Amino acid sequence: MNVVIIHGSSSKDRENIKKYGLPPQNERHWLPWIKYELEKKNIQTFTPLMPKNWKEEYEDWKREFEKNEINKDSILVGHSSGADFLVRWLGETGRNVKKLILVAPGKLYTNYSVSFTKFCDFKIDSKIKNNIGEIIIFISNNDLEVIFKSAKLYEKKLNAKLIELKGRGHFTEKGMGTKEFPELLEKILE
Repeated sequence: MNVVIIHGSSSKDRENIKKYGLPPQNERHWLPWIKYELEKKNIQTFTPLMPKNWKEEYEDWKREFEKNEINKDSILVGHSSGADFLVRWLGETGRNVKKLILVAPGKLYTNYSVSFTKFCDFKIDSKIKNNIGEIIIFISNNDLEVIFKSAKLYEKKLNAKLIELKGRGHFTEKGMGTKEFPELLEKILE
């Protein structure tokens, strides 16, 4: 088994990293904590840095993502636009995986940026549910309404299990008030 976690987008990431000395997107929020917790259990975990996450291009993300070994025992986790990327990639490739976990997917968030709107402009292939052992979606009761609608769309199309947590915002460190995400860890390990 291995776990691959895909981070989300940041509209001003390039500028924020320079201005505030922020870590790269794949080293923020709960990603380092969950990677550490999984690796303590000898589970190979990858958190690739997706290219130009402030101006996301699907083909660029696909090339970076496919550097990881993905097989029937893989667990894929995507946060925000990372979740949308995984659904699109699985629909395009028809690959089999053990589990897919979407955290605050944003497929319907068309007001974010032109590149994000194009990135999420794909038809959800409902057949991917036949290639995945389990599909779980995490949302928060205080995230944007469009995130909730995106999650409900995926829930319906993919026959996914929707888990709503209270007060987690968009599952960022600021929104959660912590760098830990024990509910996600539990679902990965189940």
